[in-house]
Amino acid sequence: MVIMAHPDDAEFLCAGAVARWCHEGWEVYYVIATSGDKGARDEDVSHQELAAQREKEQRDACRVLGVRECIFLGYADGFLEESLELREQLVRLLRKYQPEVVMTWDGFRRGFNHRDHRIVGRVVYDAIYPAARSLLFYPEHREEGLGPYRASELWLAGTEEPDHYVDITPYFDQKMEALRQHASQVGDRPGREMLKRIRRWYRELGKRAGCKYAEAFRRVQFGQPPEPPRPPPKVGRRKKRVAASA
Repeated sequence: MVIMAHPDDAEFLCAGAVARWCHEGWEVYYVIATSGDKGARDEDVSHQELAAQREKEQRDACRVLGVRECIFLGYADGFLEESLELREQLVRLLRKYQPEVVMTWDGFRRGFNHRDHRIVGRVVYDAIYPAARSLLFYPEHREEGLGPYRASELWLAGTEEPDHYVDITPYFDQKMEALRQHASQVGDRPGREMLKRIRRWYRELGKRAGCKYAEAFRRVQFGQPPEPPRPPPKVGRRKKRVAASA
């Protein structure tokens, strides 16, 4: 499960890993806290119009990558708080989908970062531990048939201290195609210039990982690592398994 603050966060940070995992047969879910209703260059567009546009762009990007479902929480862009309400919503989703791996922003990053990014990262951390583990947190979830949840791993993206790299070389073009779906954000930039800058950054990460292109994360392990998925079947339905991203 990939939990981010805005549409396009995941495409910049972890879409290569998401594409790889979807190809390997994992089921990947996105949870987006806001609809990015402040990220406009057109002063005439309304909050509602921009939110609708960016939600569509995010769903289009998910289709490019193979993401199973995209869930929007509907908070206002730029106004996220470390609230008990947000934590409870995330605990409910974690208990419902039971992802083995969760991906989010590194909320403890020391360098410059968007406030919403920091908040989402910290609230996800608190939702995973200790809240989701004990039904003494939000006991009303029992009435919905939701039991305790324990993550195997938490991957922190946008970190200054990565210790885990994913080879995205075969999926780099797919990552870029997903990113292009966010036309409201990248459509007015020269495609060649944007591609060159992004390619340079992920090639640099690839050098650290010993491959052509890589994405980087800080990996927190809570227990045994998840069992690697089997190769996807050629026919029939996909495995009923929930995992995350990049």
